[in-house]
Amino acid sequence: MKRIGIAVLGAGRWGTHLIRIFSEHPDAHLVGVVDPQSKRLATLQERFALNGVVLAKDWESLRDHSEIEAVAIATPAFTHYHLIADALQQGYHVLAEKPLTLNVAECLELCHLAEQQHRQLMVDHTYLFHPAVKRGQEVVQLGYLGELRYGYAARTHLGPVRQDVDALWDLAIHDIAIFNTWLEQSPVQVQATGRVWLSREGEMGRWGDGEDKGDKGDKGDKGDGEDSIATSSSQFPIPNSQFPNNKQPTTNNQQQILSDLVQVTLTYPSGFQAFIHLCWLNPDKQRRLTIVGEQGSLIFDEMDTHAPLIIQRGYLEQQGNQFTPAGQSREVLEIEPTQPLDLVCDRFLYNIRTVQPSNLSSGWVGTQLVKILCCLSQSLQQGGRAVRVS
Repeated sequence: MKRIGIAVLGAGRWGTHLIRIFSEHPDAHLVGVVDPQSKRLATLQERFALNGVVLAKDWESLRDHSEIEAVAIATPAFTHYHLIADALQQGYHVLAEKPLTLNVAECLELCHLAEQQHRQLMVDHTYLFHPAVKRGQEVVQLGYLGELRYGYAARTHLGPVRQDVDALWDLAIHDIAIFNTWLEQSPVQVQATGRVWLSREGEMGRWGDGEDKGDKGDKGDKGDGEDSIATSSSQFPIPNSQFPNNKQPTTNNQQQILSDLVQVTLTYPSGFQAFIHLCWLNPDKQRRLTIVGEQGSLIFDEMDTHAPLIIQRGYLEQQGNQFTPAGQSREVLEIEPTQPLDLVCDRFLYNIRTVQPSNLSSGWVGTQLVKILCCLSQSLQQGGRAVRVS
């Protein structure tokens, strides 16, 4: 079986994971890597013995290579629209790191372009491939928790602090994606409030490793795929191709104060509500998500390496006006020892071969998540006003 030729755009921390996986994958042939930093390319060549792999400082010098069939894009989000559109117009399949773009209209345009070109457009929402998330979805959908009451999540750490987006865009997409998957619903109304302690204004993200991808690498501890603020001033080169309306690279919250703490409320069609706490100024690193039902709580705690997914049972017995805890127990759920990013790459290659879009993490799924984030940004800018997600 002929291997699929892959080019990876972006050799930061997450791009390096993709380079490693595709260079070792039996169904893939790593054709080239693009990164504007020569030192980084040299390091990669030595680390992975990339003999025969084209190492380029700009996409335009590689984009017409005859062996390329697909492109994996791990660059700052503000570059995504132009790079993805160019790759699709070249006839390449695309795996893009999240978010798909920072603009709903651009996301929709890319999804339609992929369909017109008969090419796969997949977004690397790594958590959706995490075995604990998959098992958790089974627990919720099989009714093991009984009637669902509410959910909550916390995603906190002490830096790094992004300069291109706020804590909402940096952190919220993971927990929103998990809640949506477990509930098999998408919120119809959202609210967000925030606090700012660090004084700086948003600026266009530059190429580099500003984001903490977490100690677990491709296991998805933090899972943020894009590279962000660099220590140098070099930016990722955007192709010179003509695009509709001569669009310029988009940024989120450009020239606006960036929130360091964000509190999110999601309201789903069923009436279920989820609350998410996001902060990058908290020494207590948390990656915890819970759904509470009448028959117990499902807890996904990624920081607990021994029991990341559990069901906590218990109920209240009523005697008159008194309520007493009863039936308390703890069940540790077994999960498969697989690497989520490996599964993402497997699925991408499978979708190319079978000419089938990814139901789990397609461009359309990525678009819906961007729409939710945009509505949350609107609420945040309006002091927490409830915003309908159309």
